[in-house]
Amino acid sequence: MKGSVRTGGSPREPMPAWFYALVLVRRGDEFLLVEERDHGGGWYLPAGRVEPGESLPVAALREVREEAGVDVILDGVYRIEHTAQASGGARVRVLFSARPADDREPKSQPDEHTLRAGWFTAAGAADLPLRSEEVTGLLALALAQAPAPLAVLRSIVR
Repeated sequence: MKGSVRTGGSPREPMPAWFYALVLVRRGDEFLLVEERDHGGGWYLPAGRVEPGESLPVAALREVREEAGVDVILDGVYRIEHTAQASGGARVRVLFSARPADDREPKSQPDEHTLRAGWFTAAGAADLPLRSEEVTGLLALALAQAPAPLAVLRSIVR
């Protein structure tokens, strides 16, 4: 924080950080993926940046609703990633686990967020034009391990 002092040192300048929520939504052996309009296109997990004043879980729910057109129930966290940026800032990503809240089908018409969404097995997803090969690794992670309880994230409201 600006003005904070380290023991025996000079004041530190604040470090900018960007927070992102990614959501692995699972229905049986299928996963919800979205075909992106931005980022060069391709299929990816519902994901996006946390907006000012928003908690990570609220951002996760919003991103799935905006990008896939469905509501979900968050039920865990697969991992939290912190990546130092060359600019001196940091990127923090939280990979959530979720299940559909109801039987509503994902959106099939393009809008300002994504082109469409759909349910795919891990094998079926591997045949899609993916935004990143990271997708197959994340689906494999979900198949290989259970998520940590959602309580590992604790929001403090002030």
